[in-house]
Amino acid sequence: MTGFARPPALLGRQRECAALDGLMDTVRGGRGGVLVMHGEAGIGKTALLDHVAGTASDVRMVRVAGVESEMELAFAALHQLCAPLLDHLPALPGPQHDALATAFGRHAGPTPDHFLVGLAVLSLLSEAAGERPLVCLVDDGQWLDHASGRALAFAARRLLAEPVLLVIATREPGADLAGLPDLPVHGVPDAQARDLLASVLRWPLDERIRERILAEARGNPLALLELPRGRSQVDLAGGFAVPDPQPLSRRIEESFGRQIACLPADTRRLLLLAAADPVGDPALVWAAARRLGLPAEAAVAAEEAGLIEFTTRVRFRHPLVRSAAYRSGSLHQRLGAHQALAESTDPAVDPDRHAWHRAQATPGPDDDVAVELAHAAGRVQARGGLAAAAAFLDRAALLTPDPAQRAWRLLDAARARRDAGDLDAALEMVTAAEAGPPDEARSAQAQHLRGQITFEQRRAGEAVGLLFDAARSLEPVDAKLARQTYLEALGAAIWTADLDRPGTVREIAAAARAAAPGPTPPRAVDVLLDALATRLTDGYTAAAPMLDAALRSVLALEPGTDVGEWLWLAGFRAAGIVAGELWDYDTWHTLAARQANVARDAGALVHLQFAVNFLARTHLDAGELVAAAQLLDEDRLIAETIGTAPVGYTDMALAAWRGREAEATELIQSTVRDATAHGQGRLITFADHAAAVLNNGLGRHDEARVTAQRAFDDDLPGYGPFIVPELAEAHARAGDRDALAVVLRWLSERTRATPGDWVLGTEACVRALSTDGTAADDHYREALDRLGRTRLRAPLARTHLLYGEWLRRENRRVDARQHLRLAHEMLTAMGIEAFAERARRELQATGETVRKRNVATVTELTAQEAQIARMVRAGLSNPEISTQLYLSPRTVEWHLHKVFNKLEIRSRRQLRGTLPLAARRALSV
Repeated sequence: MTGFARPPALLGRQRECAALDGLMDTVRGGRGGVLVMHGEAGIGKTALLDHVAGTASDVRMVRVAGVESEMELAFAALHQLCAPLLDHLPALPGPQHDALATAFGRHAGPTPDHFLVGLAVLSLLSEAAGERPLVCLVDDGQWLDHASGRALAFAARRLLAEPVLLVIATREPGADLAGLPDLPVHGVPDAQARDLLASVLRWPLDERIRERILAEARGNPLALLELPRGRSQVDLAGGFAVPDPQPLSRRIEESFGRQIACLPADTRRLLLLAAADPVGDPALVWAAARRLGLPAEAAVAAEEAGLIEFTTRVRFRHPLVRSAAYRSGSLHQRLGAHQALAESTDPAVDPDRHAWHRAQATPGPDDDVAVELAHAAGRVQARGGLAAAAAFLDRAALLTPDPAQRAWRLLDAARARRDAGDLDAALEMVTAAEAGPPDEARSAQAQHLRGQITFEQRRAGEAVGLLFDAARSLEPVDAKLARQTYLEALGAAIWTADLDRPGTVREIAAAARAAAPGPTPPRAVDVLLDALATRLTDGYTAAAPMLDAALRSVLALEPGTDVGEWLWLAGFRAAGIVAGELWDYDTWHTLAARQANVARDAGALVHLQFAVNFLARTHLDAGELVAAAQLLDEDRLIAETIGTAPVGYTDMALAAWRGREAEATELIQSTVRDATAHGQGRLITFADHAAAVLNNGLGRHDEARVTAQRAFDDDLPGYGPFIVPELAEAHARAGDRDALAVVLRWLSERTRATPGDWVLGTEACVRALSTDGTAADDHYREALDRLGRTRLRAPLARTHLLYGEWLRRENRRVDARQHLRLAHEMLTAMGIEAFAERARRELQATGETVRKRNVATVTELTAQEAQIARMVRAGLSNPEISTQLYLSPRTVEWHLHKVFNKLEIRSRRQLRGTLPLAARRALSV
């Protein structure tokens, strides 16, 4: 059996070869390397992978290729890559071992998180590279299944201290590979193109025709080698110059098609059969060939033509050969090939592939096959293959003969598409499901799903109406789902921040209260819905006990199998709002920290982006700006890791607290633009609050008053504790006692219903701003006493500042200095620079000289270094840290050495012990 014919040499690829050789040297030196080569079909990416393979005799090498027909089988490509390395599987930590084993179908288990699978792949590569460097070559990356692509990209972004080289060749780097080091591969220069063409021409060629071929090929090596094949001298002289509108890849495929057409009939059928099987298992192909009556001799002509080879795997010369072979047969022959493969696949060993081939062999509706596909969808989803589950459900719906059942399966497929992140395709399937026979329950569920997808597309204004209509439609058919949908509609409406327009928050709340009661005992969803609906219809006082009960119900809730639902309930869109309404800082912070921990443990990195912003917001009022900044750096690190945009809505608040005018103003303006475009009015309120903090810090109280008043008038649930202090200070500076009286009435309602140190301390401070003389002095002292019992260091420091400013105006300079000095020290230490500068100027006005200072920043730890250092201080081992941060232990150790160097220490013991004050601040959360 012959091998493949190869080009005479790697012509015109000095730049690309040098880059690859440099990466090989890096990996031999003990460091990791990643490269995504991209270019059109036939441009020479496979030849460059061959170049790497040819220089890799001293390393361990694994080589795989994506297969187009296998794109919908979850983790198919990853299994190819990891199969030769699975002898290292027992060395992985238990959760990683189980996740990878479940993903590969080695045993049953709960749905493995994609990021835990990615971490397991990283650990497996690290273990395999323990004895000598490991080189992984992945061809045809555009055909990787989504689950494999995500896991590989996850591992690739963490190959820092691992002697592992990962090179992926693809036509266009998709979203999964975005941000990885890349190398575009273009056509070869003209001189080398001429040499390649000359190597395959068997006769002299008119120079005009030669120039036409060169121009058409545009330096594409495969085009230069393949386009002339199968054409006679007459063809080239007479018709080849006719412009061909087809894409180059199609023309190359057709060139292969002409070669296949010259082969014997049995050989063509064998090639078609091999093309229909993405596994490349020769035993399976030959078993299916026997069912079709194809003799072993049928392979000889194809191998002699250099189109395919049968060794330990069935491998085509080029993916376009596979495509051409599959297209070469009739529909009847393709159906027969899949039928033979289905019959040759053991359903007990590989039920999913058996179901898929059986479905591909079915020309029309068949309910038995549809049921098998639906069951297969459940299995692949249990292994984390959401995209595969969606593909199976798509096909199941297509093969379902009953129109009503088909519509329900389309709805199931739409949900799977949504879960897989394919929102546009999900909406198309919802539309198809809605076109089925009339069914009240299905129509209501379709409307619900449409509303959820629309909200996730950040079109909150549209989502409100859809979810509200869906909730009302669901009431007579599914009361429990109706109540959940009412809560979702309320959440979406709150995000529009349009509380009074018909059809929004208050109307939805009234409808929710009139709906059928929830189950007994009530779920957290039901308690939250009743509490928020009462708050929005009957006001704060009536709702306060229910809000407290709702908060306790969520605190008692343990994350179940649906972690996403728990994160939604516990996060800033539900329970976080309630905690703010109750001025309960400790619970607010506890929920935020728990949300971040659950998201980390589950590997739900998109949820984690929102969670760290939520948690960062709690740190701002505690005066822990360094911790908040590190969390926001984590948001950016996650975004870089998974190829999304940072959430970043807390960035503008942090910049405002720091008094960084240019940065804060730019962030505020961009947030307002984006929020306006997407109907996210709540973000505009966030921006108004940030602007008020910024302007109060800079002493521009009139400007602060405008934005704070607008935010206060919005009366968004959960945001009063942050708006009221800004508005009260701005009104006091304007001397508007009437406006302050309005704020006091609002506050008094809260203190009567839910008295606590945060709200009572804030009320006392506002009363001090509203009064004079001994009464003001008493109120300031009460405010300091109450706020001093909380973790809210920033409001406490600002109250010292306000008190000191008032004392100076009362000509009590000695007393003023005490509070102004304390305010200056606290605000400077926290990094609240504009307010600290206000305190410095006030101290100077009392006659005291104060040196202008900034917050100490001795260390220059990155966010990830600081996080690792904090975890070491907490007593975690490197493997434990690697699991939580989705890094390998070797990479954790690499970061830790950098921490030691920056902090000028030598050991973990020193890190856990005494550190300089600035270093302790840098590591505190």
